[in-house]
Order: sequence, then C-alpha cells, then structure tokens
Amino acid sequence: MILPHGSLSLSSLEEQWLQPGIKGLPITAPLRQGAIGVQGWNVLHGDTSFPIGILKLPALQHNLAWMRDFCTRHGVLLAPHGKTTMCPQLFGAQLAHGAWGITLATVPQVQVAHRFGVRRVLLANQLVARSDLRALLQLLHDDPDFECIVLADALAGVARLAEEVAAHPLARPLQVLVELGLSGKRAGCRTPEEALTVARAIAGAPGLALAGFEGYEGLLVSDDRAADLRAVAAFVDQLCGLVLEADDEGLFTGAAILVSAGGSAYFDLVAQGLTRLHGVSRPLQPILRSGSYVSSDHGMYFEALAELDAREGRPAGEGLQPALEIWSVVQSRPEADLAILGMGKRDASHDSGLPLPLMMHRPGPGTPHALPPGCSIVKLNDQHAYLRLPEGPVREQLAVGDLVGCGISHPCTTFDRWPLLLAVDDSYSVRGACNTFF
Repeated sequence: MILPHGSLSLSSLEEQWLQPGIKGLPITAPLRQGAIGVQGWNVLHGDTSFPIGILKLPALQHNLAWMRDFCTRHGVLLAPHGKTTMCPQLFGAQLAHGAWGITLATVPQVQVAHRFGVRRVLLANQLVARSDLRALLQLLHDDPDFECIVLADALAGVARLAEEVAAHPLARPLQVLVELGLSGKRAGCRTPEEALTVARAIAGAPGLALAGFEGYEGLLVSDDRAADLRAVAAFVDQLCGLVLEADDEGLFTGAAILVSAGGSAYFDLVAQGLTRLHGVSRPLQPILRSGSYVSSDHGMYFEALAELDAREGRPAGEGLQPALEIWSVVQSRPEADLAILGMGKRDASHDSGLPLPLMMHRPGPGTPHALPPGCSIVKLNDQHAYLRLPEGPVREQLAVGDLVGCGISHPCTTFDRWPLLLAVDDSYSVRGACNTFF
C-alpha cells in the first residue's frame, strides 16, 4: 500500500484489472492496478498518457500528519468531508491518521464508503428522498454496528425520517443533527428558535435521537476577511448556544453530544469556538469536517490557509501543501504569446479560478523549470487550455511536445474528473494509484 489503509478493505482495488482507455494510463493491454508502481513510469519522462492527474505523496503525507496534529492540539475530532475526493485510499489514510469518521453528502456516497469498510459516517445533507431513506435504513438494518448520523432542518424533514424509521425499525435510534443555516444561503434552520423547535421534534419522535447541532460556516467566506472572522465567530457561538439550551431542556439521551462545523477556510476559528463550550451534561464531541486539507490546492485554499497560518502564529511554509497537479502536453504554438495545452474543463476545476501554470519540462531526465511570472491560463475549452506567455525567453523555449504542470483552485471539482489519479514521489516517479467513485 502506498498510504496507510486505516483498516479499510482496499485489496479489491489493487487486484482489479485496468483496461486500455483508462484516463492517464499508457497501457495497451490489461494491467493489474497493484502493478502500476513497478512499471517504472515517470511523469516527467513522458511515460504516462496526457493529460494526467497526479497526487504528490510527500505532500499528502505532510497534510495528513498536519491535520492530525492540529486536531490533537485544539482538542477536536475530525470527520473529513469525503465528497471532496471520494477516494477510498484517502479515506483509509485519513482514518489511519486519527479521523473519527468520514463526512459524506449522499446515500450512494455512504454506500461506497461502507463497501470499503468505513464504520462511521456523518451524512451532512438533508435526507429526504424516500428511496434514499430506505436504502440507508436497509444498510443500517443489515449492519447494526455501522453508524450514520443524518441531518434535519425542518419539521417536515423530521416527520419523513420518523415515518420511514417506524416502517423500517432499527436496532437503535437513528441519530439526527439539527442543521443551523444562514439567511439567503442553502439548507439549515434560519433562526436558533427554529433549530430548537426541530430539536424538540427529533427528541420526541420514536426511533429518532437528537445527536446535536451542526452548521457550515464556509458559506460566510467573502472578500472582506475582517467581516468573515466576526461572522464565523458569531455563527459558532450560535451553535454552542443551541447545545446549551437543548441540554438544559433534557433533549439529549445519547452517551455524548455532537457539535460540528468546519469548512476548509476558517476551521481554526471553528475549533477555537467549539472547544470553548463547557458545562453540558455529558461528554461533548466537537467535530470538524474539513475535507480539502488532504490535497489542498494552489488557489483559493492556498490563500486561505496562509491566513490561517498567520492567525496560528506559524511560520509561512509549514502549513498544508498542495498535492494535486495536472500535467499536459503543449499541443500547438499558433502565436508567439500563446501555447495550447492538451487539458481543459474535462480535466481541471474552473469554478473558483482557472488552473495555475507552474512548471515546464521537456520530456526526459531532469528537474522541471518554474514558469516565469506573467504566464497564465486565460481560457479553457473542453479539452484545451490557452496559456498566455509574457515577453521573454519562455516564448522561444516552450515547444510543441513539452510538458506543463498546473496547480488548481478548488480540489473538489478536480477529483471528480479523474476515476484514477497516479500517486508520485518528489521525482514524479509513479508509485501507485488512487481511485475515485463519483
């Protein structure tokens, strides 16, 4: 295994036979996935197909250890949002580094995680569709030791949960978190009063149990950082206040009280806020759900995490490291200041900024060279990127057939473009593969 597996059952992935046509692989005959690491491939030598999505193992390992240490230092638990990667190998590595469970967004995602051996899931989304409710309840019925905590934000949602649980009884109550939302944003109770009303309904419904409260402060991210900090602190304070009020009313019956938040921009503020909550009747489990930390990026999270490091008083460069890159070939040099790359919207995220050109390399031995300032990708088609080149030697140096390595902004919408990513070391030698299930 190229990463620790956290007791997950991943052997089926290593034993499966990959067929020609798998994106990024240069194979012309079936190849067992577990043999990828002994093929001697190196991305910089041009041994793979292009474009290729890669995960840099040293950066992954650094990020996994960094977040484990962060959570230990702040006294919080971690249930990383698995919808970021939908990668069982990364789920296993996160669990091996102390994750309490895995957060997911849909019932099919829960089924994937369960298939590979994840034992605790936080389903951070409203569970409403009858078919999905019944599929989850069937899973919990067939495997009573599997834990899945769900959300509700309205009396109608509580009623649907209670109705289905009554029709399909479980060995133990279905654990439900009340979601606190934000005005004008997505799901969640709009006021603490609404949240308490929903909490009382859960506590009074046969077959359900109030597990705690949760929310998502990531919707508060804006260009006004000072305002963000105040808004996040106020939101976390509201969550903590709800826990105290519900506890005073005796609404909790489980062994612990859960309170959860934490996107990938302000999770330090969430950790500080949640751990200030004291005086409840039973053990408190503060849970972060940050998912993008595992790969980080070169764009939106890179900037946000630099600010987090500054708030924590940590030297620049010691924080999370970008692990995800897309490499492609220069297909055409139709104009002096333009290179057309063989990658596009089918390969890299573009919802939170276009890919960032980092390096160039002529296939073969050696170390890639940093692209000079002023190089930028200005447009993507489905399978082409427009790389503008500034005045200078790069216009003469970059040739058809050269390789260009790009960072991305927002890993969630890059992972879903790659059913298989190659894991590489610092020299870009291929050591194995990671699968995704979107």
